[in-house]
Parts: sequence; structure tokens; C-alpha cells
Amino acid sequence: VAAKKVLIVYAHQSSGSFNAAAKDAAVELLTAQGCTVEVSDLYDMKFKATATTEDITGEVKNPKNFQYALETKMAWEEGKLSADITEEHRKLTEADLVIFQEKKAMLSFTTGSHESMFSANGINGDMNVTLWPLQNGILHYCGFQVLAPQIFWAPNHSPSEVRSTMLEAWRTRLQGLLGETPLSFIPSDHFDGEKGQDNHLSLDLSVLTLNPNKLNNPQAS
Repeated sequence: VAAKKVLIVYAHQSSGSFNAAAKDAAVELLTAQGCTVEVSDLYDMKFKATATTEDITGEVKNPKNFQYALETKMAWEEGKLSADITEEHRKLTEADLVIFQEKKAMLSFTTGSHESMFSANGINGDMNVTLWPLQNGILHYCGFQVLAPQIFWAPNHSPSEVRSTMLEAWRTRLQGLLGETPLSFIPSDHFDGEKGQDNHLSLDLSVLTLNPNKLNNPQAS
């Protein structure tokens, strides 16, 4: 059986950060399970985050009215995307799990505030709402099976023993990460193509979730 390939997209400047520790734990535990783990360290790579004509090799089709989505689609079809983007596409294509059809993806991140501040009546707003456009509008839309996110609440404001507990819980989760049941989302064909509204109001929404807090039992309601 071929080893599962895992891609970790990592973005933090400090090797001594909690994010770095979480990334290192993922590499260690997933490698120990026989996975082939590759890390895209965006800061170390100096990966360009802006969307410009530099992402296309050669001349663009319409320089006077440059439309990024259209131009990059044509560049992809013609094999004219820049080398850095092509390389990351390769990693995504080969990966069975991405930590960021039939591929899994998840978000893993720290917060600067405590969990209570991300509740429905918290000062930062409901984390479920914050993550919806990322988990549904990007990952799910692109065809990924989305695993419940790993959220480390305010490690910079937590004592060392709490941070250690966070990492230990992450290490425990990593042991069964590839076998987790993905989150559920309303299928795209349930929406009206013109208005984008749900036409299946009888659908049992209790089986669907965008709750990021069900880390140990994604199937729970």
C-alpha cells in the first residue's frame, strides 16, 4: 500500500512559535504513521501572496483589462503559470491530506484571544461564522473533504502547562487524523443557480455542520 502524502502549508516567521511546535508535532506524528510529509514554509520560501501578472509567464491575453481569474485559467490550460505556483499545484495534486475529490484539508491555527471571545456574543464574533467562507467557500468549493479545524485558543496568554496540554491534545488527534469523518456541507446543487438560495428547505440541517469545536467527534450534532 502506497504511503499517504500529507502537505502542510505553514506560515509563521518564528521557529520558536507555538505554530512551529504544532507543525513539528504534525510532521513527527504523521511521519511515524508511515505518511510522506511535505511542508510548504511560505515565509522561508518568500512565497508571493499578491495576485498579479507575474503569476503568468509570457504575455497576458488582455493587458489593458487584466482579469486575474480568467487569465490564470487560460495560463493553467496552456501551461504558462509561474514556476512557484506550478510547484505548489504539484504538491496539492499529489497530497492525500492538506493541512491548510477525495482529498482532505483542514485549518490549524492559533488565536490571540480566548475561546469565549469567539462565541456568538463574544467581542470577536462567532468563530463558526468567521470560518464559513474559508471552509465552505474555499476548501469545500474546491472539492476538499474538510476536517474540523484545530484551534489553539490564545497560547500566548496561557501558562506553559496549558500550552503543553494543547500540544498533547493535538498529538493525540494526529494519531487518527486521516480516519476522521469530514464535516458536512449543504451540496451545491441544493441552491438556486440564479439567486444562490437553498431550494430544499425540508433538508434536515441537523446533519450538517460548520462547527469548528467538534474536534474529537466531528459526527456529533
